[in-house]
Amino acid sequence: MNAPSPTQRPLTPADIARLVHASFGPATSVADCGPLHGGGFAAVWWVRLDDGREVVLKVAPPEDARLLRYERGLCAAEARYFRLVAARAPDVPVPPVLHHGRDPAYGEWLVTGLLPGRSMADLAADGYADDGPVRYATGRALAALHQITGPRFGYDDTERPSAPTWPEAFGAMVDDLLADAADWGVELPTAPARIRALVRRHAPALGVVRRPALLHFDCWDGNVLAAPGPDGRLRLAGLVDGERFLYGDPLLDLTSPLLFRRVEDEPDHPTVRGYRDVAGPLDLDDGARRRLGLYRMHLYLVMNVEGPSRGMTPDSDPRRHTALADLLRRELTDLAGD
Repeated sequence: MNAPSPTQRPLTPADIARLVHASFGPATSVADCGPLHGGGFAAVWWVRLDDGREVVLKVAPPEDARLLRYERGLCAAEARYFRLVAARAPDVPVPPVLHHGRDPAYGEWLVTGLLPGRSMADLAADGYADDGPVRYATGRALAALHQITGPRFGYDDTERPSAPTWPEAFGAMVDDLLADAADWGVELPTAPARIRALVRRHAPALGVVRRPALLHFDCWDGNVLAAPGPDGRLRLAGLVDGERFLYGDPLLDLTSPLLFRRVEDEPDHPTVRGYRDVAGPLDLDDGARRRLGLYRMHLYLVMNVEGPSRGMTPDSDPRRHTALADLLRRELTDLAGD
């Protein structure tokens, strides 16, 4: 098991009991609890209450934890996201928000219902391969989310990048990540000025996006839950960890589900087929391919830059560092050649 990330607040069962009392009142107690592993940002525990309910308790990083710029206020953002999806896209399985609180001792925390199933990443590690129906349903769920339109592009608060147009919002998001890289001393495979220049060069391709669609952004296999259906085959049980949501180009949401791969090379991937069956044909013309390249570049930039804040450095995890740098370099090279 990996060591906890520096952003994860250390918790004990006694802490969980206090937070449960603060969330539900002194009459509600903890019957059992334990940490959930897999994420590297917040501290997350499963909890069985004495009334039989099973919940997830997520505690935000300590107030003095160093975070990336876009990670400000993620606990509150996740509460907003789940409530929005439950109200506007009720067929998309997300956990119900049961409590969102803050106090001086523990900072900010969120309690949601515990959805059934396990993450696709965990299932794959255990050898489960019959995942086509889950991925198809994930594509359909993303298409349903994308029907929700936001008030502007980017994030939904005033602390993080947002703008009237997608090129402005996306450029500001990249600028923040490059500033984070400088703050943390992250060595990138190319100069930040080159990355900014490529974003500006391809701004016309970004500019064709005129509607700010609701995006999950972080829909990789670790955030997709699956459970056996009546026939024993895996079915989609939930999309979780929505705290990084934003409004923008729907194509951005097709990068994480096909992590380290290229959507344009896999038009028959189950997630893509499910998406098309709800949203309609995907026109992956030259402009769309450039946008996908920019979005993969952005995702790999996030993964490169967040390493030190999670306790992962070139010295502690050289293979991860090299692999991510190579992925980022490939996207930058292709964008430069377009």
